[in-house]
Amino acid sequence: QLQLVESGGGWVQPGGSLRLSCVASGFRLDNSVIGWFRQAPGKEREGVSCINTSSGVANYADSVRGRFTISEDNAENTVYLQMNSLKPEDTAIYYCTFLPFLTLSVPLRNWGQGTQVTVSS
Repeated sequence: QLQLVESGGGWVQPGGSLRLSCVASGFRLDNSVIGWFRQAPGKEREGVSCINTSSGVANYADSVRGRFTISEDNAENTVYLQMNSLKPEDTAIYYCTFLPFLTLSVPLRNWGQGTQVTVSS
């Protein structure tokens, strides 16, 4: 069964950091496009970042560029989202998913549980 599972969320104070993990099972991530999306309470889901695991090319939403870094570890079959300088407005449930190409447009998906990120003092 092809599956992506998110983890690594938690509570952090403004200015802090977290690293989210998106672990693949049932397939290899070596030649895929994986995206991170988030949904804050009362808001629509939005694209955060995506990466082509073959080329390493990545895209970022303007709101996170310079603070977040997406990366891949083929040995761990995992895509990471390193989040630094976190702000209260980054509070959301974060999800990862497959993409047909590099895009931050929200795809139609049966989304998993995601991982909760809360930034507050």
